[in-house]
Amino acid sequence: MVFGDWLYSCTKCFQKPSTSASDSSAEEKQGNSLSSSSSSSDNNSKIIQKKKPGGWRAMPYILGNETFERLATFGLLANFMVYLMRVFHMEQVSAANVINIWSGITNFAPLIGAFISDAYVGKFRTIAFASCAAFLGMLTVTLTAWLPYLHPPKCHPEEGHPLVHCKSPTAVQLGVLLMGLGLLSIGTGGIRPCSIPFGVDQFDPTTEDGIKGINSFFNWYYTTFTVVVLITLTVVVYIQDSVSWVLGFGIPTVLMLCSIVVFFIGTRIYVHVKPEGSFFSDIAQVFVAAYRKRRVKLPDDDGGQEVDGVFYDPPVKNTVVSKLPLTNQFRFLNKAAMIEKNDLNPDGSCANQWRLCSIQQIEEVKCLFKITPIWASGIVSLTAITQQGTFTVSQALKMDRHLGPKFQIPAGSIGIISMITVGIWLPFYDRIIVPALRRITKHEGGITLLQRIGIGIVFSILAMVVSGLVERDRRAVANDGAHIMSVMWLTPQLVVMGLCEAFNIIGQIEFYNKEFPEHLRSMANSLFFCSFAGSSYLSSLVITVVHKTTRTKDHPDWLTEDLNAGKLDYFYFLLAGMGGLNFLYFLLCAGRYRYKISSNVKIEDESYHDVELSLSKKIPS
Repeated sequence: MVFGDWLYSCTKCFQKPSTSASDSSAEEKQGNSLSSSSSSSDNNSKIIQKKKPGGWRAMPYILGNETFERLATFGLLANFMVYLMRVFHMEQVSAANVINIWSGITNFAPLIGAFISDAYVGKFRTIAFASCAAFLGMLTVTLTAWLPYLHPPKCHPEEGHPLVHCKSPTAVQLGVLLMGLGLLSIGTGGIRPCSIPFGVDQFDPTTEDGIKGINSFFNWYYTTFTVVVLITLTVVVYIQDSVSWVLGFGIPTVLMLCSIVVFFIGTRIYVHVKPEGSFFSDIAQVFVAAYRKRRVKLPDDDGGQEVDGVFYDPPVKNTVVSKLPLTNQFRFLNKAAMIEKNDLNPDGSCANQWRLCSIQQIEEVKCLFKITPIWASGIVSLTAITQQGTFTVSQALKMDRHLGPKFQIPAGSIGIISMITVGIWLPFYDRIIVPALRRITKHEGGITLLQRIGIGIVFSILAMVVSGLVERDRRAVANDGAHIMSVMWLTPQLVVMGLCEAFNIIGQIEFYNKEFPEHLRSMANSLFFCSFAGSSYLSSLVITVVHKTTRTKDHPDWLTEDLNAGKLDYFYFLLAGMGGLNFLYFLLCAGRYRYKISSNVKIEDESYHDVELSLSKKIPS
C-alpha cells in the first residue's frame, strides 16, 4: 500500500472515541460495528451521550499548525549547514556536529512530549505550548541573521579566504543561536507526537463517515508533508541562498505565528481526550513486581495457556484493541502476574499495582523488549541518511551548480533528488512489485517487514559506497584543475539514498506500529524519532573521532575544511564498513525475532458492549 494508506492502517487504532456530557450533545446510538448486549433490551439499556466530533471542521486548524511547524523546522535544517559556514563562519566539522546534535535532541524530544501529553496535560495543551516554543525558536534564529551584533561580521571569500581569517562567533552569538535551536526542539517535541492522534480524535471511528474521515485525514497529512518538503527544498532554500537569510527565516516565522492564531481559533471545535497515564509507569511496575516475586516459582510449562487462578488476567481497558496472550519469552517477567495471598481486593481488583501486574501489561513490556535490538540496528543504518544535510551539501558547494547561464541550484536543494526518487518508487513498488512478489511468496506485503528493513540497510551501505566513489572522482577532477564537475554527479548517491529511505524508513515505521500494542502508537512513533536521534549522535561521534585521529604531519585530516585536500571518500567508506557490520547484526536479530501474535478478543466496558475484533495471526519470520 502507498504511504498514506499504510500510515492510516498503522495508526487507526491510536485513538479512542471521546465522550462528553455536554447539554447540547445529541444522543446517538452506536453504529453497525458495535452491537448491544442481548439483555440490555430488558431493563436498563445505556444511552451513550457523545459530543459530536469536530471532524473536518477542525482539520484546517490542526493541519495548518503541523504544516507550518514542519515548514519552519525543515526550512531551517535544509540549508542550515550553509548558514553556519557562511554567516557564522564555522568549519564544516563544527557545523556538522551542531546540526547532528541539534537533530538528535529534536528527534528525542517527541518521546518526552508524548509522555507529558499522555500522562499529564493532554494533546491540546501540549500542542499549544509547543507551538509557542517553536515560534520563539524561529524568531530567535531569524534575529541571529537580522541583527548584526548576533552574528560575526561578513567575510567574503575573496577578502578572507581561507576561513581561519574570518572572525568566529562570540560566546553570546553562539549562545543565542543555540537557544533558538533549543526552543525549536521543544516545539517539535510537543507538536510531532500529538498532531496525528489529536487529528484522529476529531473523528468518530464507530461510524462509516468517521472511518472515511480518518482515512482522508492521513492522506491529507502526507500531502501537506510532501508540499512542505517541496517548498522548503526549493523556494525557501532559494530565498535563503540567493536573496536574504533574514527573509528566508522570516517567512516561516511569520507563518508559524499565523498557525498559532489559527490553532487557538478552533479551540471550541476540538474534541479533547483526557490523558490516561504513561506507559513508562507500567514498565516500572512490571520490573518492580517481578523483582519482589523473584523467589516465586513459576508453574511448569506444559505448552498450554492456563492462566485462571494463577496469573492475574483482568478485562482489558476500553483503549486496548487486542488482548495479548501469555508467552514464554522473557519468562522471568511472568512472575509479576502471579497471584499470591492479599494481592487481590475482595472485588477481584488489584490491591497493589507495584506487586501485581496483568498479563496484558507484562506482554506489552515484552513487545518493547523484543523490538529494542531491531531498533538499535536502525541507528547505524540511518547514519548514512543524516549525511545528506551535512557533507553532501559541502560537496555540492564545491561543484558546478549552474542550470543555464543565470540560474544556480542552491546547495541545500540538492536533497530533493532523494525525495523525487521516493515519490516515483513507492507507487511503482506498491502497484507492480508487491503484487508480483505476493504471487511468489504468498505474503500479503510481498515480503516481510524485517526483509524490507534489511533491503533498506543494504541500500544505505551502497549509498555510502557510491558517495565515496563519486567524491573520489570529484576531488581528482578538482585537483586536476581542468574543470569542475557538475552537481548532478551527486544524483546516483542521492537516488540510492532515496531507495534506502523507501525501504528502511517506511519499513521501520510500519514495523514499530504493527508490532507495538495498538494503544501505544505514540510510543512506536516516538521510538522511530529516537532512531534518528541516535543516528545523529553516532554521526557526530564518528565525525569528531575521524577529525581528530586522521591528521598527520604530511596530510590534513579526512574532513578538513578544504574538501579537495581531504579524504571525504574515506569517511564514506568507513560508514559503509560500519553499515556492513550492522547488517550482520541485523540478520542475527531478525533471525531470532518472532512477530507479535494477535487473537480474537471480545472487549467489554461501560460504554461499549460485545465489541468483536477479528485479528489475524502474523506469521513468524
